[in-house]
Amino acid sequence: MTKPPFVHPGMRLPFALLVTCFAAWGIAANMTDPLVQVFSRIFSMTTLQASFVQFAYYGAYFLLALPAAFLNRRYSYRTGILTGLGCAILGAFMFYPAAQAMTFGFFLLALFLLAGGLSILETSANPFVMAMGPEANGTRRLNLAQAFNPVGTNIGVFLAATLILPQLNVASAADRAAMAPEALNAVRQAELQAVMTPYVGFAFVLLAIWVAIALIPMTTRQERTQEAEAPLQFGATLRRLMSNRHYVFGVGAQFFNVAAQTCVWTFTIPYVLVALGGTEAQAGWYLQASLIVFLIARFAMVGLMVLIRPALLLGTMALLGTALCFSAAAAPGLGGVWAVVAVSACLSLMFPTIYGIALHGLGQDTKFGAAGLVMAILGGAVMPLVHGALMDAQGAALAYVVPGLCFLVVAAFGLFDLRHGAGGTRSPVPARA
Repeated sequence: MTKPPFVHPGMRLPFALLVTCFAAWGIAANMTDPLVQVFSRIFSMTTLQASFVQFAYYGAYFLLALPAAFLNRRYSYRTGILTGLGCAILGAFMFYPAAQAMTFGFFLLALFLLAGGLSILETSANPFVMAMGPEANGTRRLNLAQAFNPVGTNIGVFLAATLILPQLNVASAADRAAMAPEALNAVRQAELQAVMTPYVGFAFVLLAIWVAIALIPMTTRQERTQEAEAPLQFGATLRRLMSNRHYVFGVGAQFFNVAAQTCVWTFTIPYVLVALGGTEAQAGWYLQASLIVFLIARFAMVGLMVLIRPALLLGTMALLGTALCFSAAAAPGLGGVWAVVAVSACLSLMFPTIYGIALHGLGQDTKFGAAGLVMAILGGAVMPLVHGALMDAQGAALAYVVPGLCFLVVAAFGLFDLRHGAGGTRSPVPARA
């Protein structure tokens, strides 16, 4: 039997260009994670207040995903990708006036616009990758493209660890309160300039990607077929999706997966500071180690999916993630820190695997199904607030029960797919491509 191609003819260059987009939103997300700790120090805020960084970022993902689906359905995935990149470029450039204004609200607005663009980009790029080749190996193809996301996440954390965290003034909240207004203003100005620099540089990178994609035609066979379809009936599409238990459970699992990922990475630095002491810059290297683990594990999981059903691998790693989070919560110290680092191996396969499994078999409803799965990123806006509130009340260690509980929902979805699969039948093991 002839082995199916990994991508359709003519799709290799478009696939390679999309891979850069996966890396790009990884840079943005993980350059943003340390900003909770950064802004809590710069503006002398509680962890809960500073967690509105993630609320603005992932809230934008939720709000812009559905408009992106309409854009993709009306025009094309490529149009959605260019629109998302353009919006993200504008948001990243807005960090410059935000640094001049020196207000937390202005930074939240810039983050919202940046993340809104990335939401449109991700809503378009994920199903586009799946449509670039045979459906049988779509989940594995998406996992390969998503394997380059942690390349970006490592770059993002590295930029934060080298350009932002070392520039934070060591003055505590009490020290800042005692400063003269002029002195405090000078300290904040220097710190916010450090925050602004990597984001403006990132804007130029996104601009280069936009130009490259604008110059390359890229339309899949699926989209050419859909051009002849009847006009969209959104109500009927929504009813079909909402009646599909497999898909709805997948959206719920994605909500709690992103919630767990955001909590783990956002609060790694505060956890390390409590467990081991030191400075934010020193603690930031443990977050960097987490992302290196994530990167290596992502490629390893792509290989394992040739041998192991994706849902089984997903459920197993989710249960391991719960165990590691509970261990970190129970025993803060060096062992707890490495447990937090190891959680990233569990996270490595979750987003693309849930995404691919949940979309399997949706056919003409795929573009709006994809939007629902990106809207589920709202978990990254909501649960860090819960984690931050528990951390303020009970400490950085105990708060890690929050992502631990989130992983249990992901494990349940893996079990559900093993038993039922899409449409009541087990989804197939991806082709050995």
